[in-house]
Amino acid sequence: MAKTLELKLKAGDVAPGFTVATNGGGRISLADYRGKNVILYFYPKDDTPGCTKEACAFRDHFADFKKRGAVVLGVSPDAVKSHDKFVAKFKLPFLLLADDAKEIVQAYGVWGEKTFMGRKYLGVHRVTFLIGGDGRIKKIWPTVKPEEHAAEVLAAL
Repeated sequence: MAKTLELKLKAGDVAPGFTVATNGGGRISLADYRGKNVILYFYPKDDTPGCTKEACAFRDHFADFKKRGAVVLGVSPDAVKSHDKFVAKFKLPFLLLADDAKEIVQAYGVWGEKTFMGRKYLGVHRVTFLIGGDGRIKKIWPTVKPEEHAAEVLAAL
């Protein structure tokens, strides 16, 4: 079971900016999405059971997010090549950000100690941030159930 994470960011705070490589060989900055709601979801690893369920749920609701003018961005420390395979395998219609230097996960405070089967290790906690068009955090989901989460975020929009 994941250890509860003490997030340093809260609703109303300015979202930390970033510029990073994405699947498909692109580069984006958070500033590119000024004026739009951004769903920035952090997940531990490409093509693992929970992360696949979560990504596919965002995929399945993608048209609804788009209708509401929201952008979905997934973030993990995996490399671009891993993201490319994950996107192709599950036909994900949104960008995955390759935070292999762990700068974004640390800026958002989602990198920390976790415990799995009694073993402690450092990793990415599954947390989602809804960032408004003004660049401020509107809502944070510090605990996420992968299958149900996309619907929760959609309801908040």
